[in-house]
Amino acid sequence: MMEYLHTMVRVGNLEAALDFYCNKMGLVEVRRSENEKGRFTLVFLIAPGDRARFSETNAPALELTYNWDEHDYTGGRNFGHLAYRVDDIYAYCKELMEKGVTINRPPRDGRMAFIKSPDGISVELLQRGDALPAAEPWLSMPNTGTW
Repeated sequence: MMEYLHTMVRVGNLEAALDFYCNKMGLVEVRRSENEKGRFTLVFLIAPGDRARFSETNAPALELTYNWDEHDYTGGRNFGHLAYRVDDIYAYCKELMEKGVTINRPPRDGRMAFIKSPDGISVELLQRGDALPAAEPWLSMPNTGTW
């Protein structure tokens, strides 16, 4: 089983973005986290009609990513990724590899992987529930390209 989770966009001015998405469009902030080490803030927004679905599954949502040290994005850099939750990240990544898909960021942590579409759109894959125990070949697999 697979579920659509969120779409991530980078914003140069978090206050202006929240004014647009929340005050003007009517989206609702449902979660925020700040990462001092990574120097970024994540804000998850939902449409008011998605409140019940979000409380059950945390989806679908718009993830605003504010990088504290970067404010100008060109060439589509502000669009981050699509995200899907899968039942078994190892089995799903293996299946994708067998179909010729490159795993750009392998699920070394048993929780998260990234792939790219033929058009270069990053797709995040997240393990449903707790992370799986670390396992080969994923544990020692290097990153390939960007994601």
